Amino acid sequence: HICFLSRCPRKARFSVASQCIHSKGSRDNMQNCITGSTQSAWSAVTFRAWQRCDALHQGAQRDINLSLGSLPCQQRSKRRRQVRISTAAAPAWVAEKQLVPCIVADPDASQPSGQAGCSAYGAPLVGAPTPLGPTYMAEQGITNFSVYSSTAKAVSLVLFTEDGLAAGAPAHEVPLDGTINRTGDAWHIALPDLDPSLLYGYRLEGPHEQTLPSMTAEEGSGGHESGDDSPEAPPVILAPGHRYNTAAVVLDPYAKAVVGRRRFGELGPAVTSSAAQSAGVSPTWAQSAGAIPTGEAFDWQGDQPLRLPQEDLVIYEMHVRGFSHTSPSAKAPGTYAGITENLAYLKSLGVNAIELLPVHEFNEMEYYGPIPGTDEYRYNFWGYSTVNFFAPMARYSQAAAQGQGGQAVVNEFKTMVREAHKAGIEVILDVVFNHSAEGNENGPTVSFRGLDNRVYYMLAPQGQYYNFSGCGNTLNCNHPVVQDMIIASLRYWVTEMHVDGFRFDLASIMTRAHSLWQPSAPSPAAGHAADTATQNGSTPPTWPDVSGSHEPGWMENGAGVATGTPLTRPPLIEAISEDPILRGTKLIAEAWDCGPLTQVGAFPHYGGRWAEWNGKFRDTVRTFIKGTEGPWAAAFASAMSGSPDIYSATQAPDDDWWGTNGGRDWRGGREPRHSVNFITAHDGFPLADLVAYNDKHNEANGEDNRDGEQHNLTWNCGEEGPSTNWRVTSLRSRQVRNLSAALLLAHGVPMFVMGDEYGHSKGGNNNTYCHDSPLNWLDWGEATSSDNAFARFFRNLIALRRRRKEFRAGTYAEGGIQWHGVHVGQPDFSEGSRLVAWSLGSPDGGLYIAFNSSHRPLVVDLPDWHGRRWQLLADSAKKAPFDFIIEDDALDAAGAAQARKDATVWTEVGAYPLLPYSCVVLESFTEDQLLQQEEERPGSTGWDFTHLKT
Repeated sequence: HICFLSRCPRKARFSVASQCIHSKGSRDNMQNCITGSTQSAWSAVTFRAWQRCDALHQGAQRDINLSLGSLPCQQRSKRRRQVRISTAAAPAWVAEKQLVPCIVADPDASQPSGQAGCSAYGAPLVGAPTPLGPTYMAEQGITNFSVYSSTAKAVSLVLFTEDGLAAGAPAHEVPLDGTINRTGDAWHIALPDLDPSLLYGYRLEGPHEQTLPSMTAEEGSGGHESGDDSPEAPPVILAPGHRYNTAAVVLDPYAKAVVGRRRFGELGPAVTSSAAQSAGVSPTWAQSAGAIPTGEAFDWQGDQPLRLPQEDLVIYEMHVRGFSHTSPSAKAPGTYAGITENLAYLKSLGVNAIELLPVHEFNEMEYYGPIPGTDEYRYNFWGYSTVNFFAPMARYSQAAAQGQGGQAVVNEFKTMVREAHKAGIEVILDVVFNHSAEGNENGPTVSFRGLDNRVYYMLAPQGQYYNFSGCGNTLNCNHPVVQDMIIASLRYWVTEMHVDGFRFDLASIMTRAHSLWQPSAPSPAAGHAADTATQNGSTPPTWPDVSGSHEPGWMENGAGVATGTPLTRPPLIEAISEDPILRGTKLIAEAWDCGPLTQVGAFPHYGGRWAEWNGKFRDTVRTFIKGTEGPWAAAFASAMSGSPDIYSATQAPDDDWWGTNGGRDWRGGREPRHSVNFITAHDGFPLADLVAYNDKHNEANGEDNRDGEQHNLTWNCGEEGPSTNWRVTSLRSRQVRNLSAALLLAHGVPMFVMGDEYGHSKGGNNNTYCHDSPLNWLDWGEATSSDNAFARFFRNLIALRRRRKEFRAGTYAEGGIQWHGVHVGQPDFSEGSRLVAWSLGSPDGGLYIAFNSSHRPLVVDLPDWHGRRWQLLADSAKKAPFDFIIEDDALDAAGAAQARKDATVWTEVGAYPLLPYSCVVLESFTEDQLLQQEEERPGSTGWDFTHLKT
């Protein structure tokens, strides 16, 4: 890269775009960047650039072709390459300004760096600034290291043995030369013949925020006397926002594998003062380090992305450790290998996509400690507290427990993905790009904070952390450096790990304006005022004010938009949406955050690239099924048809601040497949507890039941908790089936949480984040029991959905829904209605579905379709196995045939009864189809349908 710099504020500035100019509008400050390909001989290099500068060219755009001819290489100094270039061929305005051409540092990894080698590696080389992270170059036998830090004064590469890591004793420490091993803000070095068993991290030297005691104005001038009521001056903060710590060895954000503690839940070694934090902060925050890449190839056996149509997905939200922890068939329970060993269960269940709770490296010991009033300990079980965005969680790996290296952990994850694809199952990752495990200013320095706190986190002018995540900090997602890291992480998991998609936790944070360290403007600029203005007179949400009333400045994103402001066109979301490598992946947004900001229905989706967790579906279904009075029949009908009021309608409700303001451009334009429907998820009540508890019971968490969601929309059906009352248990049985049917028969993409398929209960605890216990483990006895009647009903619903295309409409035009009430074609969507019924037609027949959420029974008319007859398939009011009429181990052919025949007492007169709190599903067939069904059954004598012709 060659730059022509005129009064450039930075010595290493370059562009990678064909059209580029950094100009403040004046010729004196103009800075023209001309890009091209760097060649080893620097000869015959032609650069073509579009230059635009209104002050110089009066708004005209020029096409400048600079043929610089031969560029002979000169002796390379230790600071940078110097190249002698003639400006004779350049335009007159270049010569007139006497622009000084210089080469942006592009060091060759093969050049000596000057540090000494040792037995673990050869003499260090300069290294390359890109790519960030560790890179093994097999042909040269060199491992390149590159890390970003814009304000560090010094950086050292620290190497550990694994035993030394636990003891806080580095084996080697290689200081980087700031004039040789630095290109721009990238610090780099390359080590030949590096021992691959070593681990690595970085030690950085730089400023650290310090608050001086406040003083009165008189104290500051030396005139204060005791007893004066002089106003107190604001405290003086030195180096606000900087948090470098030379005692800490920090983790590389781009490390592809992390090594530290080997087993889930084990404590690290005790930390002594002599370890100087090289052994970590505490036994619960043990030192970890990056694994040295080996370049080992993985045998993918021809694996390719499945690219299943999104509308065909049935998503199973699951936890790696919780899934196989008690599996009798797992040789490696609680690991990636444990999932691989139990893929047959998932396939038999009928799911074709698994959504893994966070598998990025995290610290499960983050909250470790005894839970008051119990004999259990608190863990970070769910993992929503990321330490590294590239490395798979090591303690979910059998390989790590066996003492194998970082590459073995990666390969175990890859094997799981490969085998899942063979089983026809896609793998979606739940990713947490909204905050990190480092918390607020009182949290540990593990990685990002010690590398460049001002860049990686969203900060206020005095260095305080914005907390839109509710977890202490907020990742500075739309900062260019952080954006690049996120994109690189997503690409890595797609290209190297073969995952099929991502669910973005608290994705609305990724739409917020970042902080750029310019805390000097006295008031918001015009651009900020325009960006936050409301269009409908509504009041925007109040973003947290952490700057303090005495702070004279305000933080913005470099474009006049206040930090934290929701952006209509957020750069990160646009970059993900348009990235060519991520083009075929599933992108699912949890379209809200703790700001509070809610963007459901108007998340920036860039032509439908993004689906959303549909929280409104959850609330509507829960409310309607339990029979709540209000406008819920109409809302339930909309939810069953793919929520067109959310994803097709361009007009947002008046109370939707985002949808009527910055998000109005993103309303509409999507289809049912963009609605990820769910009733339960990892946080909140499981399905069984929705019908057994009115209130949360989180005492086991040790927080006096203060934690967890208060607004649950549940109904205990008459008694709180476990019950032996048959009226209560019978009603619960119907209700849990009704909820399941609503989820799996609605248009959109269904998702349910691990354990719901057999009725897993958490005892009324709706916030089990801290439990490594049966509360969060799949009960394999119940999951595989042939006596679990609900499990049979649930599996058959999934099979029905996958068998009948009518439930999987890709567009609203394909929906084919006809609404009914007690009478055909006469739906009742009034606030008093408790009945929603509809039919789905197709050339191969059709279906009739009805839900009665009233305490009264109903008889409904069935559509009269010429030449077709209705056959009962499912009725949630019937006792198992007659709740789902299909031949299997629980219901033989004769029993199924008799159940269908019994139902003809109603269907042959064009009606069907709905008991209180029940749902039914009927299929239509021709008379010939019904006769053929009977003839194909062994021992069947057939039915006499002659009476149906009259």
